[in-house]
Amino acid sequence: MLTYNNHLKKLILPEYGRNIQNMVDHCVEIEDPEQRKICAETIINAMSTLFPTSGGDAAEYRRKLWDHLMIMSDFKLDVPLPFELVRPEVFNTEPDKISLTDTEPIRYRHYGLFVQQLIEKACAMDEGEEKEALVFLIANHMKKLMLAVNREGVEDAKIFKDLRMMSHGALYLDPETVRLHEFKQAPTPSGKKKKKK
Repeated sequence: MLTYNNHLKKLILPEYGRNIQNMVDHCVEIEDPEQRKICAETIINAMSTLFPTSGGDAAEYRRKLWDHLMIMSDFKLDVPLPFELVRPEVFNTEPDKISLTDTEPIRYRHYGLFVQQLIEKACAMDEGEEKEALVFLIANHMKKLMLAVNREGVEDAKIFKDLRMMSHGALYLDPETVRLHEFKQAPTPSGKKKKKK
């Protein structure tokens, strides 16, 4: 009967393959310390043959291989190491949790927090050409974001209405006089290569 990989023990570092993992498991079981050391060095050589160094620091690369060997043996391999052993505790630490309570709620999620912050900045600006230019840029960016959600098309009036709602009536663009850019979807590549003439 065939033995499938999903019935075998899960590989700790699958990039090295099952044969290297079997060699590591065998090395852990060797009782003679000198033979175990020779076996470990042979495995390191096999690993470096599978993944040869591409320049860089050769000593650092060897250290990485020894670290991987110890990880694959679940830190059970008892051999004198040429480098300081990586500590198993390093893999058990979890990153600090990111607090999301400091962020403000996003009212229109498809526009994102950045657009909301831009609208607040535009509302705080003095009237003039600079504010008008910023409001126009914000509206065009909103249209582009809305087209990512709705590919059929977006009416400028809808963007102007959302802009007015998000600014609590402070920003207004007249659909009669203001036209936003017409964004076109980029054609998808056909996958066929053009023949050279």
